[in-house]
Amino acid sequence: MSKNIFFVALILAASGFVSPPFALLGGLIYGFTVAHPFQVESKRLAKFLLQASVVALGFGMNLHQVLHAGRSGFLYTAVSITAAMLLGLGFGYLLHVGKKSAFLISAGTAICGGSAIAAVGPIAEASEEQMAISLGTVFILNSVALFLFPLIGYALHMTQAQFGLWSALAIHDTSSVVGATAKYGPTALAIGTTIKLTRALWIVPLSVVTAISLKSKARIQWPWFILLFCLAALLNTLLPTFNPTFGLLNHLGKLGLSVTLFLIGTGLNKETLKQVGVRPLLQGLTLWIIVGASSLALILLNWIHV
Repeated sequence: MSKNIFFVALILAASGFVSPPFALLGGLIYGFTVAHPFQVESKRLAKFLLQASVVALGFGMNLHQVLHAGRSGFLYTAVSITAAMLLGLGFGYLLHVGKKSAFLISAGTAICGGSAIAAVGPIAEASEEQMAISLGTVFILNSVALFLFPLIGYALHMTQAQFGLWSALAIHDTSSVVGATAKYGPTALAIGTTIKLTRALWIVPLSVVTAISLKSKARIQWPWFILLFCLAALLNTLLPTFNPTFGLLNHLGKLGLSVTLFLIGTGLNKETLKQVGVRPLLQGLTLWIIVGASSLALILLNWIHV
């Protein structure tokens, strides 16, 4: 029965009739009410689909806009990542969260959620339990952000540019940044996706620093899909005659995103909440509120902008 429900919901998420937030909500309902028959396979598929969907979304963007947003967001990204890492480690120490879990939660909040944790976890020689705690913390908060951020954006009458920048700086995972900004508007989507991918590039220097500090020989993961995203935007900019084809690929990227969010939602359940525990969740929540509130204030004051 659970398999049939899973496949029906998966098809519905891919149909285009369900928005990304509702796809995530459906996944969460499934995860908390039904035993997941394909948990490992879902995680693998979600990772592949996220990267493929991001590349496909590049076919709907102009390279000049991508480069402008990337340059504008680089300084904000560098400062905010450094601040978030230091604050996160400090909160982890004060709340008596394990060092490796605190480090992974900080990295996930500072850079790009589960992708950052998956990249630096093996380098830090984190155990499966520490990885699960960190991923669970980030995914719980990430799910909340996808629903909460658009509501705050509308309530504060934020422009699409402001919302895109804020989402990229304050939402953990690329999937939820794309989901939230796609709901807000095309300009928000372009800015949010580009700055978030610029942020994701910091996985590499963080991995290098972690490897040197811990004298680890683990393999460093390179986010090649970001280069493919830029290539897709380049093709869309230089070859306007292929706009119908590129438009179709862009649409498939949006459908793939809804499926990705559904799969991510199915991975959260009661066991995840129990495994995370109060202290890691409190560390992640406190850090996220500070990052989100401070970046929002700076954007509304027009101290940072695209």
